[in-house]
Amino acid sequence: MKIQLEKVIPGKGQSFKIFTPRLKHYFYWHYHPEFELTFVEAPSGIRHVGQHVSSYLQSDLIFIGSNIPHLNFDYELQTDYRQIVIQMKEDFVGTALRASPELAAIQQLFDRSALALSFYGVTKKKAAEKMQRMLRLPPFEQLLCLLEVFQLLANSSEYELLNDRDTSVKLFLKDKVRMSSVYEYIHASFNENPDVNEIAAKVNLSTAAFCRYFKKQTNMTFTDFVNQYRISQAKTYLLNGMNISETTYAVGFSSLSHFSQLFKKLVGDNPSEFKRKLLGGSSH
Repeated sequence: MKIQLEKVIPGKGQSFKIFTPRLKHYFYWHYHPEFELTFVEAPSGIRHVGQHVSSYLQSDLIFIGSNIPHLNFDYELQTDYRQIVIQMKEDFVGTALRASPELAAIQQLFDRSALALSFYGVTKKKAAEKMQRMLRLPPFEQLLCLLEVFQLLANSSEYELLNDRDTSVKLFLKDKVRMSSVYEYIHASFNENPDVNEIAAKVNLSTAAFCRYFKKQTNMTFTDFVNQYRISQAKTYLLNGMNISETTYAVGFSSLSHFSQLFKKLVGDNPSEFKRKLLGGSSH
């Protein structure tokens, strides 16, 4: 569960890799020099890219820059899902991105990806359709279709930046190795009682120094981060059929009212409203 360098090998006769990984039982906190475009469709899942931790609902389309640590988007999915991942180096079309005026918008998209981008709306729908079609095309047509996808994304305003600074491993390798230990600890103990003193000792910092360090790395306190992680997991459990009481205890809360208040604060709806809107069924 330590941070891992993924070795990316393009398909035969191709300058990029397109595939449909299935890693839901594997906590794969990793990075690679290649850029990555991922579409995943599932009721709910964890989105963890660089400093950013949240959850997605129904589907997610993410463009991640070079060497940004991220968790596999199908981690711990309990229902059926589909996922398409495309990985490529910045020079997957040679020097054309920086040399061709026609591709200037795509080059700017690649530059913005250093912060990681999440796309939504019509852009996500159209890009996902093209990525699905790419799976059935021969290599040359795949390349043309990929450029169409990037042109669509480059000219879209339907996106959010997930990080406020470059979080790539090349700039913060020591920090990312240390943070991977923190993420490992949170993942293993979020449903119990994560202890800031215990994790501080694990990464060889005093508690006060760890709290300052963690806030700098994530823009959140340790407690806020753990609660965000718990609520992200709770959304997944609720959408996979677990009732509210079961979910409360499954993610480490002993008080149903405390869980519901925090859920409302972070999600905007209480657990019952969330289930009703997404599933339209009973929430008890």
